[in-house]
Amino acid sequence: MTDWYERTGRIAALTGAGISTDSGIPDFRGPRGVWTEDPIAELLSTYDHYLADPVLREKSWLARRDNPAWKAEPNGAHRALVDLERAGRALTIVTQNIDRLHQRAGSTPRRVVEIHGNMFDVVCVQCDYTASMAGTLERVAAGEADPPCPLCGAVLKADVIMFGQALDQRTLVKAALAAETADIFLAVGTSLQVEPAASLCGRAVAAGADLIIVNAEPTPYDSLATEVVREPIGTALPALVGRILGR
Repeated sequence: MTDWYERTGRIAALTGAGISTDSGIPDFRGPRGVWTEDPIAELLSTYDHYLADPVLREKSWLARRDNPAWKAEPNGAHRALVDLERAGRALTIVTQNIDRLHQRAGSTPRRVVEIHGNMFDVVCVQCDYTASMAGTLERVAAGEADPPCPLCGAVLKADVIMFGQALDQRTLVKAALAAETADIFLAVGTSLQVEPAASLCGRAVAAGADLIIVNAEPTPYDSLATEVVREPIGTALPALVGRILGR
């Protein structure tokens, strides 16, 4: 019988906040997570609250300005996935993160599916206006506490999927295809509590993949996994990649 890491087909990796904690970006639900320590912070990620409350939007712009991801650097876990790609393995990364550390580590952008968007672009909730986050934060620094869309005057937000917002259907199709065609499905640093991203694990297993979960805390999908790893992600993922590559 072939061990999971000896399978030679496609690999999909679902990554969550836990893969970026070694880069200095806190996760959300962990013991020292953003929402654990400051429950009000979760409101900043809720679409209806954001649209309805200008004071909340002002706080959101400051939170974007102060996001540690601006100064973060990719860590060994991000680089391990780059090693997989550079070794010639067919890899797709489906990330719940908005920090673009996978791309900065060297992953090919078209192989990274940003299921929750990214923090570096700004969009209007009414029209097709888009802008860079850096440029919009310059407007905040110049005195616009809640900068409106310069085209239609409506609310601006980061190009991030907030709670209560529908995910982009084309992005979902890409993510589902990655799961359903994988021989190995790695779920790394994600609580697997947010749907539909978490259900990709079930899709992968149903299609015949081996599910490998790397996360500090138990997840709802542990019972489906071929292997569950509780070790620190920064060392555990490079070790798993080494097994896949026969090192």
